[in-house]
Amino acid sequence: MAGWGPGQLWRCAIAGLALCLAAPPAGSAQTKSLLAPGQIAPSELAPGTGRPGASIAFPSPLAQPPASPLAQSGPLVPAGRVALMVAARYGRDAPLISGGLIWRVYAANPDANGMFRLVKEERTAAATFILPPGNYVVHASFGLASAAKAVQLRGDTVREVLDIAAGGIRLQGRVNDVRIPAGQISFDIYPGSQFDTAERRPIAQNVMTGDVVLLPEGTYYIVSTYGDVNSVVRSDVQVQAAKLTDVVVTHRAAVITFKLVNDSGGEALANTQWTVSTPDGDVIKESIGAFPRLVLAEGDYHLIARNEGQTYQRDFKVINGVDGEVELSTHNGEAAPAPAAAARALSAPAAPAR
Repeated sequence: MAGWGPGQLWRCAIAGLALCLAAPPAGSAQTKSLLAPGQIAPSELAPGTGRPGASIAFPSPLAQPPASPLAQSGPLVPAGRVALMVAARYGRDAPLISGGLIWRVYAANPDANGMFRLVKEERTAAATFILPPGNYVVHASFGLASAAKAVQLRGDTVREVLDIAAGGIRLQGRVNDVRIPAGQISFDIYPGSQFDTAERRPIAQNVMTGDVVLLPEGTYYIVSTYGDVNSVVRSDVQVQAAKLTDVVVTHRAAVITFKLVNDSGGEALANTQWTVSTPDGDVIKESIGAFPRLVLAEGDYHLIARNEGQTYQRDFKVINGVDGEVELSTHNGEAAPAPAAAARALSAPAAPAR
């Protein structure tokens, strides 16, 4: 198109995408089948320390509209204006996208400040813009996927269909066959495979259970964090165009509560300082309180409790999916965990540290 260079198209597409990511989601996971929930942030997460886990994916086709809206007759257009009718599809010869789209039309040339002026915006599956003749860029965003195209409006109605090869993923976590409650687990999404060595930033952070995230077709890896200690699982997932994929991430962990008592089964002592570490002494978590409650990955641990100048310690084991309690006693003698506890003593009774 005359007067429009590749560099200008690229800059406008970037400007439009930045506006898309800053905009609020088009809906919520409860009201739409395909949305873009989740928080987008430029900062990179610190790497976790979990073991790789497997994802179970069940692809299903996305909803398809019955017919192309562009096949309809053109709208009534006032004199001196031109109609631009736009729709988007999941790719060449693929179905049309039926919802969740944000359309933006920009002026083709930047202003004096180097910005591309936003002319109009619509949030609908198919949009019709009535504009003065001229050159524009139309940008469509679908979650974190997008497409842009330069258009020239002269006299007749212009019809454009943009290709956005995108799909959705819906996330949840489980321990064995038990679903992890919403609010106790979150997901961060990175581009590419977890086995790629390149350093990358997350494209979506703190995604909650049940949220649907729309992404360009391709490979991604999910970092799933259950609790706030060390139950972290990484899983690769393949996003397919026009597919909604349910991803179930399995954690091997349990919820463990700690208490320090004067006598077995007695009242927990307040203002106790707790340190959980590996058997080799690497500190995993520190906290203060009478009943700290932690989600820990299965394995062996060492526990230290400090109260009123005294230190008590013991070893314990976390068994996958078996929540429980670890009790330490200030008296000499064995301090057994509760009968149904997941954290079982490995050897020595709790006793003052020497």
